[in-house]
Amino acid sequence: MTSPELVPGARPPGPLGRAAALAGRAVALLPVLLPARRLREAAIAAVPALAVMVMGYRHRWVGDDGMIYTRTVRELLAGHGPVFNPVERAEATTGTLWQWLVAAAAYAGGTDPAVVAVSLGIVLTGAGYALAVATARKAVRPMSAAPLLPLGMLVLLPVKADWDYTTSGLENGLTTFWIALAWWFLVAARTARGTRRLYAGAAVIGLGPLVRPELALVSAVFLVALWCVTLPGARRTAGLVSCALAAPAGYEVFRAGYYGVLVPLPALTKEASDPVWRRGLAYFGNFAEPYRLWIPLLILLALITWAPRGALTAELVAPPVAGLLSWAYVCRSGGDFMHGRLLLPGLLLIALPLCAVPLTQVTRIAALGLAGWAVCCALLWRPPASSGDAYAILDEQRAYVGYTHNPHPISMAVHENVPRGFRPAVEAAQAAGRPVLLIQRPGGGERFEALPLALGARTRMAGAFGLLGNNGIVMPLDGTSVDTLGLAYPLAAHQAREGVRTAGRAGHEKPLDPAWIVADWTDPGTPVPAGVDPAAVDAARHALNCGELAELQASVRDPLTPERFWKNLTGSWGRTWFRYPRDPVAAEKELCHN
Repeated sequence: MTSPELVPGARPPGPLGRAAALAGRAVALLPVLLPARRLREAAIAAVPALAVMVMGYRHRWVGDDGMIYTRTVRELLAGHGPVFNPVERAEATTGTLWQWLVAAAAYAGGTDPAVVAVSLGIVLTGAGYALAVATARKAVRPMSAAPLLPLGMLVLLPVKADWDYTTSGLENGLTTFWIALAWWFLVAARTARGTRRLYAGAAVIGLGPLVRPELALVSAVFLVALWCVTLPGARRTAGLVSCALAAPAGYEVFRAGYYGVLVPLPALTKEASDPVWRRGLAYFGNFAEPYRLWIPLLILLALITWAPRGALTAELVAPPVAGLLSWAYVCRSGGDFMHGRLLLPGLLLIALPLCAVPLTQVTRIAALGLAGWAVCCALLWRPPASSGDAYAILDEQRAYVGYTHNPHPISMAVHENVPRGFRPAVEAAQAAGRPVLLIQRPGGGERFEALPLALGARTRMAGAFGLLGNNGIVMPLDGTSVDTLGLAYPLAAHQAREGVRTAGRAGHEKPLDPAWIVADWTDPGTPVPAGVDPAAVDAARHALNCGELAELQASVRDPLTPERFWKNLTGSWGRTWFRYPRDPVAAEKELCHN
């Protein structure tokens, strides 16, 4: 099947084209619907939004991690629940709200979930930028009658990573929109009448952990600022806190009972609570250095220092504080392997209050400096394709354009039909018509061996391949996509991370010994592939039936009865922190008390 992205001059996918047409009609109606002053304000808010949407569209793509969401959405729409594989309850995605939003839109539109994610990313990013500028003007206008300049947007728009993660299939667009919406409620709280809007604002601000777990920091800072702005009494404070916690606490109960742990599986795989400062600071440097970000940040710092004391209100101070805390957390947890992705929310937060700066002699000079930097950044400065060190931080958009040989790899078809990948092995196994486990030969590149699947496996096929998104596309929905790194495989996620706390690629520190996969998905007596230690397979088989590891397997594979839900819920704390040795022989000794 040929993707429309491969045809020169082809029309864009339907949802993107329709979104562009609607945006054009809305802009055309503005002069009719709005008086002159409001039209000017709307135009000022719309220009950055349209700019980021255009650049996001020009850089549209979906990476392998975006395809992980696609598999979960397809399983959900197939009636299997929010899982990566029907036989195992594993939360493979960190953006809870994004997963459900893409599922709802894909169900309504009947469209490829990857294309839906790209469309939503562009629209939500643009809406977030427009709302950010409008909110900044609302916050600053009472303090100054001078024209207001959106200088903060000059820091965001020239950064290539900002264009890249307008799409990608990941939740960055939703993150941008949520931050802007939460800030709008915070700013509006100063003039709000009654309690309904305050409670609604607290509920929206409290959604941070469901957008991404680490955004709980932003929620906390904004809630403190909301309290400082409104100074509610004890009863109203309790009401605001209850509204903020209702959705995340309710989902946490569901998560603990359904999945058996307290956090999404990628957080366990990446050991997000462990400090990995060296790698995290390298990740920050990989983001800041190519764009010379120290230049605009110093200019913004000078503007903040110059600002009159009356401008340092809680609603204007909260976003930069939250942004700095966000950056600190990302650096502490070791960053990511995708250039800039996890640092973009912090940059947006720092820039928010400066998206409406009164025009003065000082701000004219600052604007000229930022404009000069922005031109150089947009036209000349680009991140390296790879960091070239042990951390392997990549410009992922460029990497997947090269990997797929497609300038805009946004559909499942494009990723499924890559020249290399898992598809040939899966098709061969399907043609043979036998239930098999496909496992890569150690040191054999993309060559696979088919082993007879265990009789009680409850799946017609299982396959282990390191590119989980590609695996999830080509593996049938009633098959099992085995993740060798642990983002969607509890057995791999609960390994102990040993000896790689300051080195290695983020999120790739727990490659599972093939012996565990053979032991988990085949019956005793199955021939062991070349390069796999038979003694390790025997030890792994024994360990899988011992102690806490056996209970971990039961928590995600037993039928979800009320009793199982309760057992998962009450044991979720200990199960979240459970780790076992990566070496099967050591694990057998520890778990089975040999």
